Amino acid sequence: MLIYFIRHGETDFNKKRIIQGSGVDSSLNATGRAQARAFYEKYKDVPFDKVITSDLKRTSETVKPFTDAGLEQEKDADINEMNWGVHEGQPGSEAMKVLYQNMIAAWGADDFDHRLEAGESARELADRIQRFLDSLKSRTENTLLVCSHGRAMRCIVALMKEQHLREMENVSHANTGLYLAELNNGKFTVIKENDTEHLQSLTSNI
Repeated sequence: MLIYFIRHGETDFNKKRIIQGSGVDSSLNATGRAQARAFYEKYKDVPFDKVITSDLKRTSETVKPFTDAGLEQEKDADINEMNWGVHEGQPGSEAMKVLYQNMIAAWGADDFDHRLEAGESARELADRIQRFLDSLKSRTENTLLVCSHGRAMRCIVALMKEQHLREMENVSHANTGLYLAELNNGKFTVIKENDTEHLQSLTSNI
């Protein structure tokens, strides 16, 4: 099975550096819609059997060109963005940055239960992402398109590579950046990482 994992297109919250998480159900902005269209134009001839998105609007809107063309969509809350608790919907601040850095340091020291106030822990995120990845192993499709979120993508890639969760910090995730993976005999192999070649057409038109 080939699986095309992409992050959703840009939202105004991304642009303004406001924390979204799973509790902010924002829509794509004009740039995000252009990114989604650019991805579609490059990959519309791939014989996808189905597209799987999170429950949040920004992923469904990113794959809308595919679903408008008839591709069947399935939603799975297991690939929703991480819940950032009381920080969701808030602009970044120095105090919040310190709390975030402390959390990342705790995860690096194997404290995967550390979380922001009222938020989700790395262990909880990894448990649901692993559940999603395990579910892929029993599917019968040949080619899937999966649209998720930044932190969720970091976790997806680290788990596919069977890495320590601290390695999430080394995973890049541009808006509509593509991670292409092959699933063979229950093992994932990552073939492409954060590929944004489809966005070159947008840059050339500026």
